[in-house]
Amino acid sequence: MRHYGLIGHPLSHSFSKAYFDNKFKNEALDCFFVNFDIEKLESIKNIITQYPDLQGFTITHPYKIEILSYLDEIDSNAKEIGAVNVVKIQNGKLIGFNTDYIGFQGLLEDAVKEKDIKKAYVCGTGGASDAVQFVLKNNNIIFEILTRKSDSYQKLKNEGFHDNELIINATPVGMYPNCDEMPDLPYETANNSNVFIDLIYNPEETMFMREAKKYGAKAFNGLKMLKLQAEAAWRIWSL
Repeated sequence: MRHYGLIGHPLSHSFSKAYFDNKFKNEALDCFFVNFDIEKLESIKNIITQYPDLQGFTITHPYKIEILSYLDEIDSNAKEIGAVNVVKIQNGKLIGFNTDYIGFQGLLEDAVKEKDIKKAYVCGTGGASDAVQFVLKNNNIIFEILTRKSDSYQKLKNEGFHDNELIINATPVGMYPNCDEMPDLPYETANNSNVFIDLIYNPEETMFMREAKKYGAKAFNGLKMLKLQAEAAWRIWSL
């Protein structure tokens, strides 16, 4: 039996195991998926020793950047992005890839369909944000990164959103079980020309999304991104 898994902390929010369990069952694959909820990434060495049949794993918050120092090889796109969310184990080597950008590209195409997006704001600076920025660059969408101390954030708080802007939450704020939280943004200045994308998929509708919809903006969660990146991960593992 081939083993695959998910590495991160915490993992109570994740649907990845259920997704792959269903895939393995529906496609009659002799595979098993394990959640590895670890508080320190160095525990990865013990996992590989304990699971000699481990063929690969996905990586979620907060290890998508830290994992880089544990890898033997890194795919060129993952290297450019600066973050890895998929690892393939081949001939004893750990090879890193990024499929988040594939998932986000598909989600972005759905979200901005028939919209004339002029600019994007990205909340967060972690590995997921890096993949989002990679896709925005490839789609020639100018963007600014929002952090509490950035000039962009202070300017946005003062001026509010403008027409045809895209706002992406690439942070874990609002993720289960902290469903009553959301990034501190001027939602009341949003309108029906704006699009809000939350990379979170649990809960299905976050406070970030709900608040945006209140003012007429379109809002999307990250479930499509999850599915697309997971299928891309499986293609990598199956090569």
